[in-house]
Amino acid sequence: MIKYFSSTDFVITSKDELAVWLESATNNEGRTLGELVFNFCSDESLSKINKEFLNHDTLTDVITFDYSTLNEISGEIFISIDRVRENASEFQQSFEVEIRRVMIHGLLHLCGYNDKTTKEKSLMSDRENFYLDSFS
Repeated sequence: MIKYFSSTDFVITSKDELAVWLESATNNEGRTLGELVFNFCSDESLSKINKEFLNHDTLTDVITFDYSTLNEISGEIFISIDRVRENASEFQQSFEVEIRRVMIHGLLHLCGYNDKTTKEKSLMSDRENFYLDSFS
């Protein structure tokens, strides 16, 4: 089950299409989908979460809290709409592509991918691009 919440003016569209895509990616990674919650918020809100829970005093586009058990992934993914808008502009992407990139990035963290090292970042980016290309 996938739920979406927003504390900004952002409203998610194509919920059914996104759910099929995210569940397909989950299954492709050899996992099953439990409960997945996307929280769309501002830079300010995500910054507070980053400081409180991760002791990081930086802006970020996504924070993932993993509640998975065995092969069933569950978690909360917090996404800064401010960062997504800015990143879309900076990387000359549409907002829709960038929001999906951040959503799949959070999902991949729940599937066990990390992005701390150069090698991990490269693999994460490859998987993001693979799933972005599969979005219909």
